[in-house]
Amino acid sequence: MLIDLILLFLFAGVPYYIYFEKTKSLGKEKIFLLSAFLVICGMILSSMFPQERCTLVIVVAFFASFVSLYKAKHTTNLYKLSYYLLFFNAPMLIMFETKESILYGISLLVTLFGIYLMGRYYEKNYGSANYRSVSGITLVTPYAGLFLTLYLTTLALYPPFPNSLLFFNAILSSDTHSLWYLSISIIFFGNFLMAMRVMTKTVFGKPNDNVHYIDLNPKERGLHLAIFALLIVLSIVGLREILS
Repeated sequence: MLIDLILLFLFAGVPYYIYFEKTKSLGKEKIFLLSAFLVICGMILSSMFPQERCTLVIVVAFFASFVSLYKAKHTTNLYKLSYYLLFFNAPMLIMFETKESILYGISLLVTLFGIYLMGRYYEKNYGSANYRSVSGITLVTPYAGLFLTLYLTTLALYPPFPNSLLFFNAILSSDTHSLWYLSISIIFFGNFLMAMRVMTKTVFGKPNDNVHYIDLNPKERGLHLAIFALLIVLSIVGLREILS
């Protein structure tokens, strides 16, 4: 039970909700990095103490995910989106078997790190990580539009991207029950709807005439290409896991 509570603390963004959100002592761009570190610690702890998780903790994790999904829906800041979606997905890792939980967690972190970097790109070139007014980027900044689309498509659990393969492999490898079906439905549709919402607002549509658009520079493109290559490797791993 103690391990379950520690994992819930690390996965569900508890430090953020009880302290950082209220005090604002840590910048939005740093909260994701800290939260990702805590989730990695949780994944390591989970691998060290593999056991069946307490049903009560799973129920609490489910409601904690709901809170984060609500927060994600009401933000247009890519930094906030990255860690809200981390808090939305990560608590459900306690429902997966150890190996499947770690693989999906790694893929999720890589995907959200890409979105976090896009937030830095927005902040650098448009003054903030808010994507509300920066519409139609796929037409005027094709590299930025391409990579953000790839990250959002991966997040939306579209095959053959790794999140979908590893997520469904985790489902196939675990015992299912009524709470499972409810949680899986929420995770799938939550990720899908949030990804499509961001795509509609900033990737597609008509470019804003009041915005001076600047595409990713060569160094940024190289970094995002490396992340995409890592996602391809994870896709191969996910496919092998499903076929094994």
